[in-house]
Amino acid sequence: MKLNSYTITQGKDRAPARSFYKAIGFTDEDLKKPIIGIANTWIGTMPCNFLLRELAVKVAEGIRNAGGTPMEYNTIAISDGITMGTEGMKTSLISREVIADSIELVARGYMFDGLVALVACDKTIPGAAMALLRLNIPSLVLYGGSIMPGRYKGRDLTIQDVYEAVGANAAGKISDDELLAIENSACPGAGACGGQFTANTMATVMELIGLSPMGTASVPQVDPRKRDVAERCGELILNVVKRNLRPRDIVTRQSIENAIASVAATGGSTNAVLHLLAIAREAGIPLNIDDFQTISERTPLLVDLKPAGKFVAVDVDKAGGIPVIAQRLVDGGYADGSAMTVTGRTFAEEAADAKETPGQEVIHALNNPIKKSGGLVILRGSLAPEGSVIKVTGIERTEQRGPARVFDSEEAAMAAVMEGRIRSGDIIVIRYEGPRGGPGMREMLGVTSAIVGAGLSENVALITDGRFSGATRGFCVGHVAPEAAVGGPIAAIEEGDIIRLDIAKRVIDLEIPSATLEARLKKWKAPEPRYRSGVFAKYVALVGSAAEGAITTPGV
Repeated sequence: MKLNSYTITQGKDRAPARSFYKAIGFTDEDLKKPIIGIANTWIGTMPCNFLLRELAVKVAEGIRNAGGTPMEYNTIAISDGITMGTEGMKTSLISREVIADSIELVARGYMFDGLVALVACDKTIPGAAMALLRLNIPSLVLYGGSIMPGRYKGRDLTIQDVYEAVGANAAGKISDDELLAIENSACPGAGACGGQFTANTMATVMELIGLSPMGTASVPQVDPRKRDVAERCGELILNVVKRNLRPRDIVTRQSIENAIASVAATGGSTNAVLHLLAIAREAGIPLNIDDFQTISERTPLLVDLKPAGKFVAVDVDKAGGIPVIAQRLVDGGYADGSAMTVTGRTFAEEAADAKETPGQEVIHALNNPIKKSGGLVILRGSLAPEGSVIKVTGIERTEQRGPARVFDSEEAAMAAVMEGRIRSGDIIVIRYEGPRGGPGMREMLGVTSAIVGAGLSENVALITDGRFSGATRGFCVGHVAPEAAVGGPIAAIEEGDIIRLDIAKRVIDLEIPSATLEARLKKWKAPEPRYRSGVFAKYVALVGSAAEGAITTPGV
């Protein structure tokens, strides 16, 4: 093997570098072996990534057992669930870029021969994948795993139930004591949010795209088997290095389509659209927002998961894990079995090893889909000429036409819902929350859950240039592009304007004459920047449209 790390560790002129390494316990023998970076996203501020320190120890053991030298380093992670509904939520999507940048920087600086990225909370997963594709050194992604479900009054709970309980409490439907009981029961320990929300959606994506070894993601974080998985991944990465198998050999147009199919089949988060567009651009692979529509239309919804379904993420593990989903997609012709995976085996070969639990009800048979098409729909029209996204799992109605209730921030809309100022038939518009306008394109789980909790989800719609949590359910359209902050049509909506949403026709229209829209936009003035310095200002200066993945890579 020609080792990249020898540039730093070998030769007489590298004696100073070796001296530094020996100061922290590395030996000459260690420095002759392949050096494997462990990019850890552990943080002590949330349950999602809380046990990644322990998993990193097992990954390191596996690396040593296989003849490598591990070197661990850390980067940041932002909890969407904790920051939701506050100014802090603006940091979440921005953190994806910082995570990618920091993983890339350290790996380039130390010239690692391979990399294992330990991830869990939402933005750590795509952030890691983006970094691996930039670096293009032998690498893999290890997902920390889902949280176990909470229990209350005989039913499984996730964080989604807490958010919806807030709305129910505000509407007088449950008491303060019951709200507290749900709060105290929903999150029993470490692990990422427990439905097919963004973290578990992107963990599924990592297996289906081939960057995570098949069968590793669905094991819960607190399960003792996860330590074995971590050690196995540490051993595997040495084999990946020996074969010189690189992320851009794995992430191809075929594997990205497999990943999109997995989002459609599992009723996954709309955030997958944003993240897969970003991943494709880092890999140099053409992909546009309408490709999600094409693939979702041809892929059945097969997995019955929250937020719209009955089961939680750990039930997928009990059913046989993500390999069973992969096997369904291959057997049905919805995934390309020839795509390469990080193990060196093809997607079809990995899927063929799936061991389905007899009698499981989570992953439906091909002849018994939940819906004939997947959960994602791309809407375009006079209100979103560059596109927008809606998740249709759990939605029975296919259209809504009604008056706009316009809010220039999430907080203003949340207040209107909590104070009972939203009426049946209203279409809530939340703008200036896009990538530039927020900045940071906040998720709207607080307000969408309040709508559900208040009993309004069957007759109220919401549209925004921001985005949604994977836990969001209801008639909610996000990623409206162009966003308000750059003068998109959403900036011209006035209170009471009629908006038409038609899922069947994939239309989102503002029903005013085109001349009126043009005249309003001519009068429009860009708002003053909310931040003039620091990371937010840098982000605003670089970030692109949500329709392009909201990435900050110049010229991409």
